[in-house]
Amino acid sequence: MSSGVEWALHCCVVLTAADRPVPAARLAELHDVSGTYLAKQLQDLSRAGLVRSIQGKSGGYVLTRAPEDISLLDIVEAVDGARPAFVCTEIRQRGPLATPAEACTKPCPVARAMGAADQAWRAALREMTVADLARDVTADNGPTAFDAVRAWLSGGS
Repeated sequence: MSSGVEWALHCCVVLTAADRPVPAARLAELHDVSGTYLAKQLQDLSRAGLVRSIQGKSGGYVLTRAPEDISLLDIVEAVDGARPAFVCTEIRQRGPLATPAEACTKPCPVARAMGAADQAWRAALREMTVADLARDVTADNGPTAFDAVRAWLSGGS
């Protein structure tokens, strides 16, 4: 999984606290990451329809759906794509004891195990939402955690 997923997740959580569109530069500053780098993640989120860019002096990014309606899997797939984490290359068909291709009528145990793990991982991410993360931030940092974020985004220090 790319580091862009982490940045995208953090940005989506921050956007739950925003009272108005948040400029990409402000999100980058908040997370101490390159604006150019973060712009790529925001573009990925925008292409996936998870955030929308609003143009103009008061422009920036906003979530397009309620945080309860954006799963972590939505974000992972927006940034890294939907391809499986493991791709079988049929190693069993190589080497001096290779299994003939015609004998490989089902995926090997390694491919089955990795496929099952990928499905479980995706199911877990599908069940957790941006709203869940925001609730966890509040639980971990207290009820005023997002007040501080909101104030900072509005121009406070």
